[in-house]
Amino acid sequence: MVAFFEMIGGQALAFIGFALAVGLCCIGSAKGTGMVGEAATGCLSETPEHFTKCMILQALPGTQGLYGIAAGFFGLFTLGFFSGNPAQLTVADGMSVLFACVPIMLGGLLSAIAQGRVAAASINIVAKKPDDYMKGVIMCGIVEFYAILSLVGTILLLMNAL
Repeated sequence: MVAFFEMIGGQALAFIGFALAVGLCCIGSAKGTGMVGEAATGCLSETPEHFTKCMILQALPGTQGLYGIAAGFFGLFTLGFFSGNPAQLTVADGMSVLFACVPIMLGGLLSAIAQGRVAAASINIVAKKPDDYMKGVIMCGIVEFYAILSLVGTILLLMNAL
């Protein structure tokens, strides 16, 4: 196992962390927005005038994908990959960066799916009491808070990884 890590190097481990942060957040966002889209199509088949409200609810779980990309860019920037002078990372440094990405990996993936469920359920508000749809948006915002905390956690860990 040690030989494997020495072979791929610290930079490769850091790239794995960034790739998983972006990929898992985007997977969660795709799953979450898909669930809301399925729920919204039923509502819109009956009341197409609620398209904007449904679209707002569907867009909310998509933000976690953006947080994953932000974490990836922040990590690449922090390690100097955009300046043309990337940091030379030991295997231990690479592992530190990889594990610094874990909060947004898991927080982004799971909160996007959970937010998708809340937003899909909130489509019922749009269908039954369209003027109250902001209650559903607020419920989604509570889940969003934990995705933001995951991003902040990853950024703080990346700032102190090396």
